[in-house]
Amino acid sequence: MKKEYLITEKPWKALLLFAMPMIIGNLFQQFYTMVDSIVVGRFVSENALAAVGASYALTTVFISIAIGGGVGASVITSRYFGARDYRKMMLSIRTALTVFLATSVVLGGVGLLLGKQIMIALNTPADVLGDATVYLNIYFLGLPFLFMYNILSAMFNALGRSQIPLYLLIFSSLFNIVLDVFFVKELAMGVSGVAWATLIAQGISAVLSFMILLRELRGYRVAEKLLLFDKAEFSLMARVALPSILQQSTISIGMMLVQSVVNSFGAQVLAGFSATMRVESICIVPMSAMGNVMSSYTAQNIGAGKMDRVRQGYRTGYGIVAAFAVILCLVVELTCDPLVLLFLGEDASAAAYQTGVGYLRFIGWFFVFIGIKMITDGLLRGAGDMPMFTVANMVNLGIRVFASMLFAPRFGVEVVWIVVPIGWIANYLISFAEYRTGKWESIHGGKMQESEVS
Repeated sequence: MKKEYLITEKPWKALLLFAMPMIIGNLFQQFYTMVDSIVVGRFVSENALAAVGASYALTTVFISIAIGGGVGASVITSRYFGARDYRKMMLSIRTALTVFLATSVVLGGVGLLLGKQIMIALNTPADVLGDATVYLNIYFLGLPFLFMYNILSAMFNALGRSQIPLYLLIFSSLFNIVLDVFFVKELAMGVSGVAWATLIAQGISAVLSFMILLRELRGYRVAEKLLLFDKAEFSLMARVALPSILQQSTISIGMMLVQSVVNSFGAQVLAGFSATMRVESICIVPMSAMGNVMSSYTAQNIGAGKMDRVRQGYRTGYGIVAAFAVILCLVVELTCDPLVLLFLGEDASAAAYQTGVGYLRFIGWFFVFIGIKMITDGLLRGAGDMPMFTVANMVNLGIRVFASMLFAPRFGVEVVWIVVPIGWIANYLISFAEYRTGKWESIHGGKMQESEVS
């Protein structure tokens, strides 16, 4: 079948065929969040940019929960797809959608109740706290749309249909940009304008995604009527999804806690930091996508009993992320100044400009480390080898948070970005050591058998 190219094509071709639509789609997703910052930075104020940036760290935690849950759930769906067990594949999809819709409603309610208190606890500057709270409240209203879109995208990826989320993201991104400019520039809605634009665009994309998935699943005939939720499938899914959520959230939680350190340096430094974080988020898209691709690739090939292809694909992944890293480094180093000024404008304060440029010039040299970390983590996640995977990501988080909190107040905000690649490298070394043990090769079989018995 054409949809089974992850288990039939040459590893380099399979990985790139699957990765490119995901990378382009994720770039569009990052692009329209970047446009939020550009629009408020240029048409409202530097403080408005700082407010969106302060909110971004918290909102990214919720995005990571959605993405991590989707990736974890898609590993199970991918295995059933690779094994051509379409009944269990359909059951896993139904269970994932039901669980994460309920989760998004609960988290949205918690966010509405506690969002402002969390921002105060993170040392958000008083002059941006009001706008940050407004942005967050609207964001949490739309959290169910965000969750459902990301889970639906993960299900398409599990079925080898990564081009579908790409088309929807392109539409959503362009629509969001139009709404951004209209709400902020024409209607003068300020920070709330970009928040409403994002909610509307994501809502429409989520509804369209669900309708397309229903049509896609009609091609897989299952005789019996299936439940919306299956306890056995949920148990199996949780074993992979929960550590995956932790892994995806590690960077975001670390960023949120580290931002509490940055916030203490004032709104101008926060604005520069926020601008660079948007650029960095775009730069790591290919690396993050390759990690997610490696998970689906590993899961499908293990499901098909092709262990040698997993190892071949992993080795191929090194070359792909290294090529991305070289390109990204060149682009960042050559365009650093205009990239920062794109957000801040020509009349940017000296503190904002120096913070943004300093961070970006430094981090550009180290993208290869997050690339090799991501593909190694992706293989372990796809194989269901989660304990050491979780330890590695917790070490990454610990290094970034504690070093920033201990040393940045004493030596300056530069410490915040100096420790970033140190965390990436430590994470990679632990995950790679686990890969070398070969334990991941024997974990999958037992867990799947447990599922089948139940």
